Amino acid sequence: MNIAKLLEKRRSNWDELEQLCEAMEVSGKTVKAGEKYRGAAGVVRFASLYRGVCADLALADAYHLPPATVTYLHRLVARAHNQLYRSGKFSAVGFFDLIFRDAPRQIFADPCVRIATIVFFGLFGLSMYLGYQQTLFPEFADNVVGTDQLHSLEQMYEQRIDGSLDHYVTMSGFYIMHNTGIGLQCFAYGILLIPCLYILAYNGVALGTMFGYMAREDVGGSDNFFHFVTAHGPFELTAIALSAAAGLRLGVGLFYTDGLTRMDSMRRSAHRSVPIMAAAATLFVLAAFTEGFLSPSPAPYLFKAAWAIMSSALISFYFVVLGFPRGPQRSTLRSG
Repeated sequence: MNIAKLLEKRRSNWDELEQLCEAMEVSGKTVKAGEKYRGAAGVVRFASLYRGVCADLALADAYHLPPATVTYLHRLVARAHNQLYRSGKFSAVGFFDLIFRDAPRQIFADPCVRIATIVFFGLFGLSMYLGYQQTLFPEFADNVVGTDQLHSLEQMYEQRIDGSLDHYVTMSGFYIMHNTGIGLQCFAYGILLIPCLYILAYNGVALGTMFGYMAREDVGGSDNFFHFVTAHGPFELTAIALSAAAGLRLGVGLFYTDGLTRMDSMRRSAHRSVPIMAAAATLFVLAAFTEGFLSPSPAPYLFKAAWAIMSSALISFYFVVLGFPRGPQRSTLRSG
């Protein structure tokens, strides 16, 4: 019999093993996958499926089946192995796989990330355009941000950007606390969905309007403003969107249980939101150090712009290139 057709007939077993792995990751028990897996029966079935998938992997490898199938089986075997032989020991290889393989792919496949990204950056771009177009929308920036705040913004950036080493260290610590506060606010309100989207939209509109207003030719301090915000902008803005996405993932788990109990649904959503929040926290720290050391420095604008381009490229590579699914990626990336 053709090996590819034989393995295709066994795909239902792969799906069943994935279901059991997910149940064990969420609650540590196979019984959560259904009553037929209760007690010893679930353990025996899990072990049987694990041995079968190991055999399927050996066949797929020996007969040089498509790389996508072999890679999928490798990951399924590794996932089942981790559940069968759980250990609290740290594994450098496992940590690397988590950060550079599992996390970006889970983030890439999560619709909450897409929703938060579209809402935030869509409103940011639109508001930036409206804030810049003084002729077409003369009162837009004043109505959104406020005349007094816009004047304060101009006065703040009319001063020359410079600082001592002590200033940089102090401001870096301040920005870590400030940025973390923004992220936690977006994350905390995510469980209620609508407040999270409101805060995300508000930040997108307010920030976009300020960027657009400061880009006008007749506004004082515009050069200093972009000297300051260009370098850390990609890290900080992306982190805000990801924080909201992590919160939305928790909110979805609360209101959409997909057949699980509400508590198990929340556990599953929390498990899936961890990589998103970890990525957001990393970006906030990178933004804070950039904002504290590079942004206020007298370094040439060309260097700051190059840093922004490089950081944007790294963010895109991590979330898009590393996150793009390769081969069958079903239950580990399901958003449900």
